[in-house]
Amino acid sequence: MAGSNAPTNVQTVLNEHPFSGFQWLIFGLCFFIVLLDGFDTAAIGYIAPSLMAEWGVAKPQLAPVLSAALFGLAGGAVFAGPMADRWGRKAVLVTSVLVFAVACLASGYAHDIDSLTMLRFITGLGLGAAMPNAVTLMSEYCPDARRAMLTNAMFCGFPLGASLGGFLAAWMIPQFGWRSVLYLGGVVPLLLVVLLVLLLPESVRYMVARGYSVERIRNVLSRIAGDAVNGVQAFTMTENKPAAQGKSGIAIVLSRPYWLGSLMLWTTYFMGLVIFYALINWMPVLFKDAGLDPKTATLVSALFPLGGVGAVAFGWLMDRFEANRVIAAGYALTAVSIWWIGQAAGNLGGLVVAVFVAGTLMNTAQSSLPALAAAFYPTAGRATGVAWMMAIGRFGGIAGSFMVAQLAALQLSFSQIFTALAVPGLIAMTALIVKQVASAKAEQ
Repeated sequence: MAGSNAPTNVQTVLNEHPFSGFQWLIFGLCFFIVLLDGFDTAAIGYIAPSLMAEWGVAKPQLAPVLSAALFGLAGGAVFAGPMADRWGRKAVLVTSVLVFAVACLASGYAHDIDSLTMLRFITGLGLGAAMPNAVTLMSEYCPDARRAMLTNAMFCGFPLGASLGGFLAAWMIPQFGWRSVLYLGGVVPLLLVVLLVLLLPESVRYMVARGYSVERIRNVLSRIAGDAVNGVQAFTMTENKPAAQGKSGIAIVLSRPYWLGSLMLWTTYFMGLVIFYALINWMPVLFKDAGLDPKTATLVSALFPLGGVGAVAFGWLMDRFEANRVIAAGYALTAVSIWWIGQAAGNLGGLVVAVFVAGTLMNTAQSSLPALAAAFYPTAGRATGVAWMMAIGRFGGIAGSFMVAQLAALQLSFSQIFTALAVPGLIAMTALIVKQVASAKAEQ
């Protein structure tokens, strides 16, 4: 490759060279962005019982503060995707992490439900912008044969962060109070901002697509391929997906080749987040009402997001088999396992197993969707495609938070609530099957 006058394909460089220490650095930075995203997103659910006790609020009054960050998550993702496709992945990532760090830290100083709700909304804006761009940047540094597995492994940071929040909250709240959880969720990402500014590169595929200088692209690729790119005078890249030249990211996502697949991705992510946020926000309260003491209820609830590490295995399967069918099977099994939680009331051992199995299946399927979306769209629309899936899906989180409040207001039993929460899993499965059938017909 050295000294060649022909343009060098950057994806070929990524495919033909071993996954380098530099790429692992990118992986680690993106992993910690998503981990802190998960921690800060889930924190409000873990401190909810303490808020109810200290501020004397009823369960229905908690719905706005529990869902405020989700409105922010949707708004942040809607705008961050197009901005990243226009101005770059790194700038949007650094800014978004700074926003959610400052807002989460400020949330620890809130003294009423209204101020906390507003600060959680601002926190959500940063969180919503950070996650899809971390997924996009990571996917654009992966070799084709390992993209789904590596992207899924990186995205495991989200459920791990959410689970870590539960374990830390169970220890920190009795010792230091509920505000300490929010302080921690603000200080740590502030430190990460410094590392991102110093160490995180721009996406190499984005730089080629936007016509960055050959020297800048070569400097980044040399940290992956070494001397193999010395003397290269031009870089190019190929796309496996059609994309009209000059179209904006939004126009690509809504164009004829992508609109139905986009709609099915939005539906799937929406339904998955109905389940995730309904459970992550309400399980501690529901388990407490079912007879568990508050600390045990928090610890058992923390097992639910912990199961997301199974996404690595799904990524391996997605790189080798039809990815839509792999994830659809995960949602079908999720529906069964969510129903099982409702049957385990009064049996602590059975409840622990049911929650962990349900969490493993549900979070594995949900954590695989960003990699599926990143592979579905071309570079020019990838950040927008991933971000809009997450943005529209966030309204599922909002629906899930209010859904449990309404089911509780209707005085449904423990088992009936979990039976109702199993239905979105079946809808998500159906949407992915429709996407796969439509994609297969389009390729014929």
